[in-house]
Formats: sequence, structure tokens, C-alpha cells
Amino acid sequence: MRILLIGLILTLFTACGSKKEPDSIFVEEADTTAKVEGPTISSEVIGDILQQIPSPLEISVLLKESGKKYNGTYLNSADNTSKYNSNYKKALNLGIYGTDLGYTNIYEQNQDGVKYMASIKDLANGLSIGQFFDIETIGRLATNSKNLDSLLLITTQNFNTINSYLQTQGRANLSVLFLTGGWLEALHITCEVATANPDNKQLKETIGEQKIILENIILLLSFYKESDQNMASLLTDMEELKKIYDKVKITYTYKESTFEVVDGVMVIKDNSTSTIEITPEDIASIRAATSSIRTKIIS
Repeated sequence: MRILLIGLILTLFTACGSKKEPDSIFVEEADTTAKVEGPTISSEVIGDILQQIPSPLEISVLLKESGKKYNGTYLNSADNTSKYNSNYKKALNLGIYGTDLGYTNIYEQNQDGVKYMASIKDLANGLSIGQFFDIETIGRLATNSKNLDSLLLITTQNFNTINSYLQTQGRANLSVLFLTGGWLEALHITCEVATANPDNKQLKETIGEQKIILENIILLLSFYKESDQNMASLLTDMEELKKIYDKVKITYTYKESTFEVVDGVMVIKDNSTSTIEITPEDIASIRAATSSIRTKIIS
């Protein structure tokens, strides 16, 4: 199984290479934000897991190709930001809004996209990482589908920069929450569309593939279970979801890789395959559990 490299928190952090100076409020707040005791997770570990998580754009393209129309009711309302008063809620919903923005973008719902960009900016400011956020650049790239590859590349590169910054602040736990929120929202939307489109095999397999990702997210959350009560509670919820996923079977068949020429460049082709066994009952249970966890996060 080959899952594409991604920028999970779509379009959140595109200003790292900018020459703009961060606003003074961000510098001042960075020193006063409460730190969470816990292990420092290296950018390499985060990066390894990041590479396995499907992109919000990848998921959104799949959903659009399923033939289903845009449905804004699947998303977390952009007006909910005032509910999120803790760093825990802000970080999780920042990831969620990133996925929602990707969904609006692929369907070219620019009016909704602008609302989500404003909500993302608000939460980023609240977490004192607004210096990595350039609303003008994001708006320019996100409203033009021709720029999506550039957008994902920039986002992926800058996530590592943000992760390193948060580690120096003693807030590496926020990186884990970004990842978890974005992934959970992508799973939620996929489950909703799959339920409305039960004969779509690719949607079913995409849901099944998340078993591997969930195991990695649980590993990350477990690093903080002794030091952060909120993350310990989230870990418990994810472990309950894992119990459902334990019924999903993934069989990997190895085949030797081969070389082929693509656009004049020699590349390695992965010929290995995987078979995913997941029943409609499994999907219904995953959908219900995912919805329950998500409701706690966005409320």
C-alpha cells in the first residue's frame, strides 16, 4: 500500500520562507504560553508518521471523484472558534479546520474557504504561531487549483519548522494534536460520504487503510498520557476506535520493485499490493466512534 506524502494541516503555515517579520504580539505571547511537561518528539519521528497520513487534498479529490456533491454539513462550522478556549481545543480544531479548508477548496467553494481561512488564522494567533501564517499567500494559493502542488509542498516543509519551534517552547504536544485533528476530520468526512455511497470500493479501502495510521497516532498520544490529562483522555478514545479497527484485516503482498522512465527520469516503481477486508458493519461502527470523538473535540 502506497500512501502519498502530505501536508496534513492544509494551507496553515505558508509564511516560513517569507521575509515578513512576525507581529510583536506573537513574540510576547510565545514566552508566556504555558508549557506542557512531556517528551520531546523528534521531527524525524513526526515526519515518518506524517508521510503515512493521507492528504486532505488526496481525500477530498477521492470524495469528489465518487460523484458526491459538496456538503458543508460534514464540516465543523467556521463560526465555532469562540468555543475553543484551551490550547488543547485550539490545536485539535486547527487541524480539523485545515482538512475542512481542503474539502472546500477541491470543490471550489471559495466563499466557504475564506471563512475557514479566517478561523484558521484566529486559532493560529491564539496558539502564538501566527508568525508562521500568511493569510495573503494562503488565499492566493488555495483559491487556484493550479497551485495545489506548491501549496502541499510548502505546507509539508513548514510543518517541520513549526514542530521544531514548538519543541523549543516545550509545546511539541501541539504538533501531535494538529496531526490528530486533521486526520480525524478526514476520516469523519470519508465515512459520511462512504455511507451515502456504499458501493464505492475505493472509499471503503481508504477507511480501512486508516488502521495503520491510527496505530501511529496512538503511539504519539501515548507519549503524553502521564503528563497531559486531555491527551490521556483522547488516547482512551482512540484506543476504543482501535478496538473496532482490529476487525479490519490488511494483507500485504510483496513484489519486487522495478525501474521505469517517467518524463525522462528513472524512478522506482513499487509493485507490492495490499488487500483490505472491511465490512459494511465495520464502516458503520468506525463512523459512529469517529463521530463521537469528533463531537467532543468541536463542541
